[in-house]
Amino acid sequence: MDDPSVSPKRVTKEDVIVGLRIQTMRKSRGLSQTALGVAIGVTFQQIQKYENGTNRVGAGRLSVIARVLGVPVSVFFEEGDNAAAQEKTEAFGFLRVPGAIDLLNAFITIENDQLRREVLALVRSASRMEQDQGA
Repeated sequence: MDDPSVSPKRVTKEDVIVGLRIQTMRKSRGLSQTALGVAIGVTFQQIQKYENGTNRVGAGRLSVIARVLGVPVSVFFEEGDNAAAQEKTEAFGFLRVPGAIDLLNAFITIENDQLRREVLALVRSASRMEQDQGA
């Protein structure tokens, strides 16, 4: 029944994924590591260890983190090999790009639909310019 390849103290790939998703959700909510730590009763150093995958997050603590971040616990886990799981994994990958969360947070504050479309067109244009320079 016990899997000998999994040590209770050894961090797994899944622990790293959970940590990265905690970090992504924390940043998307505009919370510092200190603020999240205070909210769940740990130090910012402990939050760093969770996010880096250095320390495992227990089930109870993960539940509290999810509640503070306003997300279901399931958001921290891959859900198999289906298309929805792949989309979630890709979305978290995009959100880890430096500046992506800041860009999205700024973008959603633009209330004018026309201005939002123009900002999107500007970003797409900048992307095409960079791709053309690399070709």
